[in-house]
Amino acid sequence: MRTRTELRDEILAAARVEFARYGLAGARIDRIARAASASKERLYAHFGDKETLFRDVVATDGAEFFRAVQLRPDAVPEFVGDIFDLAQTRPEHLRMITWAQLEGFPLEKPEIDGELIAALELARAQGHVDPAWEPQQLLVLLFAIALGWARWPDPDAVSTDADLVAGCRAAAVEAAARVVRPG
Repeated sequence: MRTRTELRDEILAAARVEFARYGLAGARIDRIARAASASKERLYAHFGDKETLFRDVVATDGAEFFRAVQLRPDAVPEFVGDIFDLAQTRPEHLRMITWAQLEGFPLEKPEIDGELIAALELARAQGHVDPAWEPQQLLVLLFAIALGWARWPDPDAVSTDADLVAGCRAAAVEAAARVVRPG
């Protein structure tokens, strides 16, 4: 017998797969319930409706995505590599964020946003980052560089070839290094 928490977690996991594949409009509660080995009634008892479930998955995925990366002031380009790796290994997180944007759901500022900004301010103060960059603007640009391959519209760009992926990652890290280079 599953606990209430275990059932909730299994529903969230099944919903993540469904929403990442179909978005809010295309997702079906019956498929989510079946994948979680739960009744639709239990699902509705936990989450109320499909939109609330979608919001919970988006919030959970966003939090997991941002908790998975750390920005060290002396290693800003490597931060871009870490985000690149995360997009490669957990593409459902990025898909959920994208679906939320497409569906018009306002996304909350990441809880770690202040930590990332503080790390970039320290990187500037220590001479690791060009001081001309405003930290919030630089943070957005670093994410854009890191997620560039994941968002590229050519389906052939998505690859499991380790050498190709490593080359793309290296290019993203090098681009970040050039962007942040002081002077």
